[in-house]
Amino acid sequence: MDVLHTAIAIVLVIVLIISLKVDPVISLVIASLYLGLAAGVGFACTVEAITVGFGEIMAEVGLLIGFGVLIGALLHGTGAFRKLVTVLVRRVGGKRLPYALTLLLSTLMPSIYVDVQVVLASPVARSSAPFIGSRGLPLMASALGTGIFCGYVFVIPGLAAISIAGLLDIRLGTWLLFGLAIGPVTAVLTTLVMRQVLRSTYWKPETDEEVDDAMIEEEALDIAAAETQDSSLSLGILLLPILVPLAMIAFGAFAELFEFSTPFIAFLGNANVALFVGLLGAYLLSRQSSGAERTDAAMAAGFHTTGEILLITGVGGSLGAVITATGLDSTLGDLFSADAGAPVILSILLAWFVAAVLHLAIGSVSVAAITAAGIIAPILGSIAVSPVAVGLAIASGALFALQVNSNFFWMFKALLGLSTKGTLKTLTMVTTISSVISLPFVIAIALIAPA
Repeated sequence: MDVLHTAIAIVLVIVLIISLKVDPVISLVIASLYLGLAAGVGFACTVEAITVGFGEIMAEVGLLIGFGVLIGALLHGTGAFRKLVTVLVRRVGGKRLPYALTLLLSTLMPSIYVDVQVVLASPVARSSAPFIGSRGLPLMASALGTGIFCGYVFVIPGLAAISIAGLLDIRLGTWLLFGLAIGPVTAVLTTLVMRQVLRSTYWKPETDEEVDDAMIEEEALDIAAAETQDSSLSLGILLLPILVPLAMIAFGAFAELFEFSTPFIAFLGNANVALFVGLLGAYLLSRQSSGAERTDAAMAAGFHTTGEILLITGVGGSLGAVITATGLDSTLGDLFSADAGAPVILSILLAWFVAAVLHLAIGSVSVAAITAAGIIAPILGSIAVSPVAVGLAIASGALFALQVNSNFFWMFKALLGLSTKGTLKTLTMVTTISSVISLPFVIAIALIAPA
């Protein structure tokens, strides 16, 4: 019955969010209450599981999410991301530009929220598209879409990546090593596949594009204003708040892997310490380049975003804690108790499938990833699979087929000047391709990484 009640709880989340338009935070709490009471956990123990689960995940990722969002907000205010994209356009040729853009988005930009990324990068994608050819717009749109979301789910400090790692208790240094190997490679391969697809009659500008002349004029003015903005800081200095924390986390992970770590190295490689160093650097750079008033405004915007993300992440942890309290972990763990290779692959496919179905139903990559991680976390210790491989499988599945029930879908459509059909042919297609391409890499990691 525990399995049945868990399935009902998941369906309840989906129905509340999709059909009744209930906020994901409220939906997840209602599902947690239903599951605890229906499965016989009891009134007091259900509430305890919800609060303890929330507190445990906040202890794991609360500061990381807060620091990451604030770094992105401050760097956005300094114009660092706009300058970075502008330099990219000037220095990279047309044929290589889609790959350069997707690499940039999937490696350096995950610290900034996905909706801000698409606002920043869409004018560049549109303005550079004519230099690539007749299929330049759909190719640049595809590169933008896969780059943003491969970075979001695979690469630290992407918020989906941090959330999954926290829910599954995976060291961020370990995730960083594997995520940096999978995310950018998947994004580039997806862009390459789309380039081949677009050589056919797949794209029809007359039905797939909806160009807004006013939008194009506004974008041109915005880019011109950004290029003439005076800044005494070089691009390299502006990006230090991203690069330094990544280097610190990576160094700590390598030190642990090759067994030369010390307490001081472990301190420096701690993700909370590293991201705080990045936040401190971003704050000082913002004060110097933008002034105190704009810095305070950026911090306020970051705090607003952080609160929403922390709530949904926390209640995702609550659902996982209630599932644990039902005893479902032992029930499901028996399904994957064998040590042969097939159960390992089956476990990865199950994690991928759960996240993919949740994304198709809910329409949010982050909600799907957090919910899937909350469902799978209780059985993680019962299966002979590396936790990081399970987490990456969830990330891969959560990418699958971003489509019309996502608010990002409609932002992407408007900012890129595409029709609904054109957005399905680009954003939905590339997230589907990325999800499928990344899955074999995850399976390979699952087969070689220690459980």
